Amino acid sequence: MATRRQFLLTGSAAVTALLFPWASSRAAMAETFEVSYSDAQWRARLSAAQYDVLRHEGTERPYSSPLNDEHRPGTFACAGCALPLFSSQTKFDSHTGWPSFWAPLKDAVVERKDDSYGMARTEVHCHRCGGHLGHVFDDGPQPTGLRYCMNGVAMTFTAQPA
Repeated sequence: MATRRQFLLTGSAAVTALLFPWASSRAAMAETFEVSYSDAQWRARLSAAQYDVLRHEGTERPYSSPLNDEHRPGTFACAGCALPLFSSQTKFDSHTGWPSFWAPLKDAVVERKDDSYGMARTEVHCHRCGGHLGHVFDDGPQPTGLRYCMNGVAMTFTAQPA
């Protein structure tokens, strides 16, 4: 059963998100990246769902991405700039509804503190274009103990040739 405090915190976070949806993406906007486009160019290059997640730190619905069920050998790359991000060798089924990995490829992602919505989390962005990918948590499998919980819409998949 939810307590009054939980109700108030959740309600406050929801109101903040509705009134100030851009607040959590300010840090990403202030940085410069190797791949950079104007807002209009990003909108033209990406689908509406990709734009929401990659450029405005949205989150896709759980179990909505076909990449969640992708189990072939290959590479997951950024949908914004095509930078390889994760190897299928580090993918695992976290039962959360989002593609999950225990490690990114070397120099593929950057991490930063995310305290939006009243939670302390670590968000994950593409190293090359700054696109928001998801969050990393410390409840994953060995050898790292990490769970990179990624939005499938923020990535593409290329299967390894047979």
